[in-house]
Amino acid sequence: MFSVGFAKSDQHESLVVLLCELYSYYNKPAEVSPEVVEAHLHNRLLAEDSPLRIVVATGGHGGVVGMAAISLTYSVVIPTPDGFKQCQLKELYVREGQRMRGVGYALMKWVAHFACDQGCCRIDWPVKSDNDKGISFYQRLGALRVSNRDSFRLSGGKLRALGAEL
Repeated sequence: MFSVGFAKSDQHESLVVLLCELYSYYNKPAEVSPEVVEAHLHNRLLAEDSPLRIVVATGGHGGVVGMAAISLTYSVVIPTPDGFKQCQLKELYVREGQRMRGVGYALMKWVAHFACDQGCCRIDWPVKSDNDKGISFYQRLGALRVSNRDSFRLSGGKLRALGAEL
């Protein structure tokens, strides 16, 4: 059984370990120091002005075994009460040794409950197109793949060049 809720200060050390693993997952074979991750967690992710809310799942030993980063937003194109408030799932990650044990499901149930309590009509999130296990998991939850959307990114020199045109 897992306990799920917003990250608390006594979970930060364990959350840093998870975030280091997450960094390596996306940036193989690179690693990042726990000090850098801890500073990022406190100064940005958990900062008072951060739009993100960090949700964690802890196991029986109290350590963080999974996390979700969420934010609430308003639709620009749907002004009606049945569609204007939405939840964005920025990240869902379960520690490698804890996968296939219900951690992701527990996190998604909690996020869905929170989103409904906040009056959200939906949850949206990106997923890497080659993440077959993740896609299968989301489909088992009942999520539908948005077929008419693509993801774009502007970064580095091209981002700076466009910004410099102003």
